[in-house]
Amino acid sequence: MVAAMKTAIINARVKPELKSDVEKILAQLGITTTQAITMFFEQIKMNRGIPFQLNIPNAETEAAMKEAREETKLINVTLAELENNLKK
Repeated sequence: MVAAMKTAIINARVKPELKSDVEKILAQLGITTTQAITMFFEQIKMNRGIPFQLNIPNAETEAAMKEAREETKLINVTLAELENNLKK
């Protein structure tokens, strides 16, 4: 006799655009949202924590992130200019 598999329901609220974008990616990978969440949970269990590094950004990184979000002080450069600057 095979025991019935128990299931638990998880309700989570995410932005509709995020859900849609992620579901498109998962479909390309051939997996469902439920399968992806299950894999994430299995990784948490195996790693005994989140399976990727979580860091609080330092002040410099935080300032750069804020600046990027505000799109201030942005300059336009050509690929050639960027390559020349990298060579210096």
